[in-house]
Amino acid sequence: MHVTPRRLLLLIEYTGWTLGLLGLTAYGAFHVAVASSMRHDLNRFAVLTAAPQSGTPDQSLWSPNRVSAWHKALSDPAPAPLAVLRIPKIRLEVPVLPGTDDRTLDRAVGHIAGTAKPGTDGNLGIAGHRDGFFRGLKDIAPGDTIELDTFQGKDSYRVVRTWVVKPEDVSVLDPTSTRALTLVTCFPFYYVGSAPQRFIVRAVLAAGKAASSPPPNERISLCALCGSGRLVTVFGLGQVS
Repeated sequence: MHVTPRRLLLLIEYTGWTLGLLGLTAYGAFHVAVASSMRHDLNRFAVLTAAPQSGTPDQSLWSPNRVSAWHKALSDPAPAPLAVLRIPKIRLEVPVLPGTDDRTLDRAVGHIAGTAKPGTDGNLGIAGHRDGFFRGLKDIAPGDTIELDTFQGKDSYRVVRTWVVKPEDVSVLDPTSTRALTLVTCFPFYYVGSAPQRFIVRAVLAAGKAASSPPPNERISLCALCGSGRLVTVFGLGQVS
């Protein structure tokens, strides 16, 4: 078929308009997706930063020194939380802050460096004071629910095991192939002085399989020094009383 120059120009023009409209549509869809993602992140950030600050936590089981330390810690600027940890059974709702130095654990609970980050696969380690936020762990049992609110969404965990280890045993923090949560605090809970053991809570995603029992560890110690009821570690665990 013979195509005149005019028809050829019209065809090129229509093709250009079509491609332009498709490009604008794709561009608009991209920006809508980016805006939606940003809005989701901002909403998650608002949830993480606002929810645990709604009031004074339940301190009925806390030691007087820990209550005082918590009040003092509030005067310091705090980093943005990585997550919010909730354990309905013991009425616990607390931010998960990066790090496990003593000041951080006076204010909240801390993500153990070197373990999986909240909202990702692997073994997420969280440390807390035995005479503060984590004292209620004494009442935790297999089957209990633990919730973790992260920027990726809300994860629901099921406690599969609690046990006690020596400070030298950090196999509890070994990586796992599936998403797991490990809570660490000193033990016994009401021990006067430097607590000689560590209390461990292991939980897995509610829809997942239970994690296997941790093997003995021969590589690194949870603590290098225990003193004044605090745990000082060489695994980024800071001080956990």
